[in-house]
Order: sequence, then structure tokens, then C-alpha cells
Amino acid sequence: MKTKSLLLMLALGIATAQGQTAANGGLSAKDLSTISAAYADDSNDRAIQNAITNNNIDKLAINTRARRSTPDMHFTYRVPQKGITNQRSSGRCWLFTGLNVLRAQMMANNDLAKLELSQNYNFFYDQLEKSNLFLQSIIDNAGEPLDSRKNEWLMRNTLSDGGTFTGVSNLITKYGVVPAEVMPETNSSNSTSTMSRLIALKLKEDALALRKMVAEKKSKDDVEARKIEMLGEIYRMLALNLGVPPTEFEWTRRDSKGNAIDTRTYTPQEFYRTYAGNDLEGGYVMLMNDPSRPYYDLYEIDQDRHTYDGQNWTYINLPIEEIKEMAIASLKDSTAMYFSCDVGKFLDRERGVLDPEAFDYGSLFGTTFGMNKAERIQTGASASSHAMTLVGVNIGKNGQPDKWLVENSWGPGANDGHLIMTDPWFDEYMFRLVVDRKYLTDKARKVLGKKPVLLPAWDPMFSSED
Repeated sequence: MKTKSLLLMLALGIATAQGQTAANGGLSAKDLSTISAAYADDSNDRAIQNAITNNNIDKLAINTRARRSTPDMHFTYRVPQKGITNQRSSGRCWLFTGLNVLRAQMMANNDLAKLELSQNYNFFYDQLEKSNLFLQSIIDNAGEPLDSRKNEWLMRNTLSDGGTFTGVSNLITKYGVVPAEVMPETNSSNSTSTMSRLIALKLKEDALALRKMVAEKKSKDDVEARKIEMLGEIYRMLALNLGVPPTEFEWTRRDSKGNAIDTRTYTPQEFYRTYAGNDLEGGYVMLMNDPSRPYYDLYEIDQDRHTYDGQNWTYINLPIEEIKEMAIASLKDSTAMYFSCDVGKFLDRERGVLDPEAFDYGSLFGTTFGMNKAERIQTGASASSHAMTLVGVNIGKNGQPDKWLVENSWGPGANDGHLIMTDPWFDEYMFRLVVDRKYLTDKARKVLGKKPVLLPAWDPMFSSED
């Protein structure tokens, strides 16, 4: 029996149950008959149905015409790099990206043969600081009902391994950095889900206990002491999973030819000051391209930070053309940048290419997907989902960029672990870029003097990068 007949029988059955009518926006038999006519059930529709029900949609939607012009790895300006990192089954792209930006600078400025910074070291303190941020926020909001908007958000966002550049700057400024061999990766740092789930479970239990203490009018000192005791348990859980972070270590510096220069003992903070020393909290500015909100305004996201005593994430919202101008200035100066985007959209993994023409879903389904960037943001159809390191741009014959290069943290793959973005993709799915203040345009610099517009923590645009 044909699909059309089945739909009509179903419609008649529903109509009988509803008395042939549909009230308050429900579907009547007539409605279902009209709707079902969209599927012609002819040879063309059946061929497409057979293909889709037995194959991967992305494979069927690959635009072969776009593949004929796969961009190559030539770029007008490209920051030198050595070695691709791998975040594995974790949401630490933000941390890998921040450390990759930093290590490129440290290697270039100090003539180092190679260097990878320990993601595990900074991740340990990220999880500890976020645990304190959560518990202290629970104390601060203990006078509100548990189902208040803020407390509900806190309970839904107890702990994550995602983050933004704000976390990178706060954590490195406070705790420094260490080489990867000093605190190597563990199974739990490479695959964070179980550890994070168990620590979050413990934190939720602790939150209820702290709320009870506040309700019982316990002294502020007693509540604080209990919080510190709870964080001791969290520290132990982290140490069992990730190892104990070093307070000092011995490291041999080697030049770009592999020659040993010296061997010294460093604290993590001394190591950072010696080989980098950047003012991460004051020397860099986050830029955003969000056409759903006014440009040339400064925005701050409430509660969006990694440490309780750190800064909320603050950014300048700018037109994409102005962001490109600063990005190109930075790349011309061989300076890589923290970059985040909606990486899941139109990613051809086999080629390592991000291109809005890579997949033709409209032709496959006989429809159009016509929302612009602002509309996708407003409907939650698009938001930043992944951080990478922007390292290259190619300038076309017309003097404008036609493709961009990012260093990814997914290990080896196409383009030696890099992704190539076409310029149209950059326009549509790039969201955030962090630049050194010296590359700011005059118009962007003026915005920094404005009072930030405070946005709520639960704004869907500002979920952490994974």
C-alpha cells in the first residue's frame, strides 16, 4: 500500500476522533490531506527517500562542484608552528587554543626547538576554581529560592570542561604554565566526562548543605570554613584523576638547533614570566561579530568567568570587516590569535575545509535554508562551539582575503591538523577573536571606554566552547 494511502487513512482516523474538525490550531483531516500532498510519492521522491534512509545525509549532500576547487595550503601570511595538539574526548579546546597561541610566541621569542605547554596543569586549576566559583555563588544566592532563575542556572551549569579566553587569561595569570612533560595528560584529562560528572554530583550535594547552613543562620566564617573543607574533597578527586600540580620543576632550555642552553628550577609563575610574561588580562581584547546586537558597544556576560576573583567575559561587538582588518594586521606581524566559531556547520572533514558551499542540503530536500547570521543567532541555530588558533590568511588578487587557516586541536588529519576556511564561511560562522591591543582600530579602541552592557549568564549565545 502506498504511503499516500496510509497517510489518508491515518488522517480519517484522527478526524473521526476529533469530529472532523480541529480546534485551537490542531490538525484536521483536511489539513493532513493538504500537508501530505507535499510528498509526491513519485519516482523522484521514492529515489531520494531510498537514498536518504540508507545513507549518511552529509555524504549525499556533498557538493561535488565545490570539491573541484579545494583550497590549497598556500597563504600570504602564516604564523610558523611546530606540532599539532589533541584535546581528545574533552571540551578543552579553549585551553588548547590559548596555550597554542602562547607557545608559538614563546618558541619564536626564545629560539626554542620545541615546546608544548601542559594543558593538564591549567585544567586542574580550572576545575578547582570553577568548583569554588559555583559554591561561592550558591552562598551568594542562598537567600533566593532554589528554583530562582540564577539558582536554576547554577544547578544546570555546575561544572564543565568548556571555557573561553577569559579563563585562559585568569588561570595563567594566577597559576603560570609548565611544559607538558612536567604534568602530562592522564586518562581523565583526555576523557573528562566521568570525572566531571562525579565532581558535579558532589558539588550539587555540597550546594544543598551550604544553603542549609545559611538558612540556619550559621556565621559567615563557619560557612566559609565548610566551603574550604568541601573544596579539599574536590582537590583530592582532581588529584586522583589528574595528578598533583607541581609547585616547582627543573627544565632544560634548548635552542632551535637542539643545543642545551641551561638547566634551571622554576615555579610555574616564574616559567611564565621568563618565557612569555604577557599581560593576558589587560593586553588582549575579545572581539565579537554578532549582527543580532548593535555594533560598537561593549558587552559583559554575568557570571561568565572561570575564577570567582577573576573578570567576567567582556567583548566589543564589531562588523566582520573590521575584525578581519585587525586579524590581518596581527597575522602580518606573525602573531597567532585565539579564534572561535560554529565549527560544526559545513565542515568537510575529509578535506579539512569549512565552506558554506561544501554541502547542498537544499537540493537534496527540495527546499531552502535561508536564515542570515543574525536570524540563526536569534533562533539558537548557530553559536560559537569550538576554539582554534588563527594562524594564516590568503589575500586574493582583489586585495581582499579569500581563505583563512586555523590550527586545530583534534590531532593529525587533513592539512596536517589544520582547517581551511573560505572567506564566505568566515563571514557566516566566525564569532570571536582575541587580539593584542596594539592591533585595535581607532574605532574599536574608543569602545573600550564605554560602560559594558550586562547580559545574563543564560543568554544562549554564550555557552562555553567545547
